[in-house]
Amino acid sequence: MKPFAIDHLGIAVRSIEKALDFYERQLGMSVSARETVAGEAVHVAMLPAGESRLELLEPAAADSTVARFLEKRGEGLHHIALRVPDLGAAAARLKEEGARVLNEPRRGAGGHLYVFVHPASTGGVLLELIQDEQETSH
Repeated sequence: MKPFAIDHLGIAVRSIEKALDFYERQLGMSVSARETVAGEAVHVAMLPAGESRLELLEPAAADSTVARFLEKRGEGLHHIALRVPDLGAAAARLKEEGARVLNEPRRGAGGHLYVFVHPASTGGVLLELIQDEQETSH
């Protein structure tokens, strides 16, 4: 089994277009995918960064989780996402140990299966766990 790996860093922004002015034009990165995740009411742009990615998150609705985050904290790091070899087992283990898992596994950006773990359980950072698709395809 492969060890956990950083899948992406989620960055909340008010405007993806404005943020891309920095990441693409000034820094020289390229967008690999853009989509809207209706279930989270968020527009997403993914930028590869080595073995990982940056995920720019723009609210698609005024009452979305990302919109509330921006109101409360402003733009910046929203979450860290880790690829795990067995999402179901990881989520079950966390729940058994008393961690606050915020949702049942569901599909998100790029079709990946994920859960979020509340910052109160992780030392202050919203953590997203993503099923490592390479592990499930073997």
